[in-house]
Amino acid sequence: MNKLKTYNFPKIDSYINHREGEIKLGEKVDYINDNDPVESQLELSKAKYVVLGIPENLGIKAGLGVRDAAYTWEAALRALLNVQHNRFNKGKKLLILGHLDFVDEENEAAGLNTESAEGIKQLKKIVDTIDKEVTYWVQKIVASGKTPIIIGGGQNNAYGIIKGCALALNKPLNVINFDAHADLLKMNGRHSGNAFSYVLKEGFMKKYYIFGIQENHVPKYVLNTIKKNKDFIRFTTLEELFIRREKGIDFELNRAYEFVKSSAFGVEVDCDVMTNFPSDAISFSGFTPRELRRSVTQFSSSSNTTYLHISEATPDSGSKYEAQQVGSFISCLITDFIR
Repeated sequence: MNKLKTYNFPKIDSYINHREGEIKLGEKVDYINDNDPVESQLELSKAKYVVLGIPENLGIKAGLGVRDAAYTWEAALRALLNVQHNRFNKGKKLLILGHLDFVDEENEAAGLNTESAEGIKQLKKIVDTIDKEVTYWVQKIVASGKTPIIIGGGQNNAYGIIKGCALALNKPLNVINFDAHADLLKMNGRHSGNAFSYVLKEGFMKKYYIFGIQENHVPKYVLNTIKKNKDFIRFTTLEELFIRREKGIDFELNRAYEFVKSSAFGVEVDCDVMTNFPSDAISFSGFTPRELRRSVTQFSSSSNTTYLHISEATPDSGSKYEAQQVGSFISCLITDFIR
């Protein structure tokens, strides 16, 4: 079943806060016409970047997370469309595709006992179905010659994103992941903590660099996995950069870039890498938003940059402040990425 809900002009316009004398980014972006096939519109659009939302929380639940990432897409889209259109920001670079609707899957999961092993097992099977849909649409976007910008949702969606890119390009992808965790957990059913384990095992990812991993959060068996795959997996820890100051951030960013840049690569941002940012595994000692923005920008200009995925932000559904905080930051990451 096609889970894509496309956005036409009236839908996009409903998010824009119009103000006399100002032009908002949302007034200049490309969008999907209801009467024509999506695939042909992707091919014909002059926009370089395609924005896709994945407002789901099932991968996080399957990984035993507790906060909800389903509200991130709405907050981020609203903030992005209300960015000022000016000489720094050009709306014509963006096509707002829409979002993948997993409401049925969320309703199915709501009926499961996720405190039981059987309930978690069934939840992981639902995540498998999400993987297939994400893979399908990312493959379509990349095959059309566009660069997807995906807003989650959990980082479980990295699996479908990387697989979709690899299938479209007919080669494995390299990945730089700004994350407090390696997400190389055991392959015991799909969830938000093992996307990279699966794509590595299945051959869709070749090189993997984890930037900002926190030493308190890495299981010993994951470190052993990295050691066994030292030619393909490397990392820099937060403690090396900012606590013990053994390494300089600019030097390590260049080192990471050199590691992935020779072939098509994706940029992953798990928002738990930042200090006190609303996320499922909130960190009290991480990157500042400015440091992360500067880091992501370094990877955005290469001709081999294939996608940007922003995940694991979890604004409280009842907090207007958290929604604005999350939305504003994600819109900054996106505009940094497309400049």
